[in-house]
Amino acid sequence: MNTVLLKLWVKHQGIISCEEGQDLVEYALLVSLLALGSITIIHGIASSIVSSYASISTALAATV
Repeated sequence: MNTVLLKLWVKHQGIISCEEGQDLVEYALLVSLLALGSITIIHGIASSIVSSYASISTALAATV
């Protein structure tokens, strides 16, 4: 009976001290941070492109 309890205790300690899932969480946080930064940068670039095309359109309309 003691060996069964000892094996259960060792297995329980192994499960508690397991840190394999932390890497996955860290990678997920890193990917989400990169995605958020990329979205912000792309939004800024898109806004500047739209304003550039608007000024070009205004200049062409004034010329014609």
